[in-house]
Amino acid sequence: MPVLARRIEAAGISTVVVTMMPDVADSLLTPRVLGVEFPFGHPFGLPGDSRLQRRVLEAALVVLAGAGGPGTRVDLDVEWPVPVREAYRSWQPTEPSPIVAQMLKRRPS
Repeated sequence: MPVLARRIEAAGISTVVVTMMPDVADSLLTPRVLGVEFPFGHPFGLPGDSRLQRRVLEAALVVLAGAGGPGTRVDLDVEWPVPVREAYRSWQPTEPSPIVAQMLKRRPS
């Protein structure tokens, strides 16, 4: 996303990237970042939680409207509605992907 955001910005269109990894987005020179401390796959919140989704969207629009230019980062202060460890565990597949399986084999014990 950061690379795509920079390309879109180069075409004259302002962007905001909503991400669970704002430090990584910053390191990749993303123009405007809204950091959310949510589990992967849920940058706007839980499915069906329109209040939280709207809050994230409105925060992104505030970042877009208020940013003086590229290089802006805002971290949204919203707590995930279920315990974080439980949330991260719930999105993990029962079987690791082939890449993760290889990484686990190479990990020192």
